[in-house]
Amino acid sequence: MEKKKGFIAEFKEFISRGNVLDLAVGLIIGSAFTAIVTSLVQDVLTPIIGVILRKAGIEKFADWAPGGFGIGSFINAIISFLLISFTVFLIVKFVNKAQELTKRKEEEPEEETAPPVTEISLLTEIRDLLLEARDQKQEARDQKQEAREQKTEKETEKV
Repeated sequence: MEKKKGFIAEFKEFISRGNVLDLAVGLIIGSAFTAIVTSLVQDVLTPIIGVILRKAGIEKFADWAPGGFGIGSFINAIISFLLISFTVFLIVKFVNKAQELTKRKEEEPEEETAPPVTEISLLTEIRDLLLEARDQKQEARDQKQEAREQKTEKETEKV
């Protein structure tokens, strides 16, 4: 039987999902980009069309963009868009890094704990070390004996 989550826990889980963050980023970028498109149409394209149509003899269209070009407003919209986009990028990068660190901590295996040391384990370890030392000494003796035999063979060959 599943335990019911509290309202705050459900909200926290909802917010921590990647989809919510993606949606928020899309909404922010979309609204900032809307400002650029609106400024482009109102402040740049409409006056250019008005100038072209005035030269063609159509005067009424010029009333759509009184005061001429609004290029300053358009540049302001572009700068605002870039600043908002950069800020959102930094936020997303920070959230992704935090999620990555959380995943790494969850995936790290716990250190294996050593078995408790008992008298038997200590004695077993000492026995193993003594056997290993004995074997190494025996191996060294065997090598010395073999070297002596080779030396003796060489001396007999010389004679």
